[in-house]
Amino acid sequence: MEDIVVSHNLSVPSTELRWRFSRSGGPGGQHVNTSSTKVELSWDLAASEALGETQRARLLANLAGRVDEAGVLRLVVEETRSQHRNREIAVERLRALLIEAVKPRKKRRPTRPTRASKERRLQAKRVRGERKQDRRKDW
Repeated sequence: MEDIVVSHNLSVPSTELRWRFSRSGGPGGQHVNTSSTKVELSWDLAASEALGETQRARLLANLAGRVDEAGVLRLVVEETRSQHRNREIAVERLRALLIEAVKPRKKRRPTRPTRASKERRLQAKRVRGERKQDRRKDW
């Protein structure tokens, strides 16, 4: 297995990746019952030597919902009946996840609503209020 290249300044060494294989669930008959096609890919972000401190901090912050308490990122794939294809999918997902997570987030520049947008909002409120007033009139 070769290293996963994420960008020109980040690549994940294959030696830091841990693979686990098990039997997939669901339909499939004899094939499912006899072959270990489910793939679990683990990468210890907290202990990785491939990351700089800023990259590690950014990845841990942006992937906080996907990383466990020990700092390990896990991906589980059991989409296909082929272990080889599931491994490829896991690597693709890891690469895509890291590309998104390593990007610096743009700061939101606060803006004010324009005069036209305020007028549209107030006009819509007036129309809704009139509609409710019309419902209340006794005929």
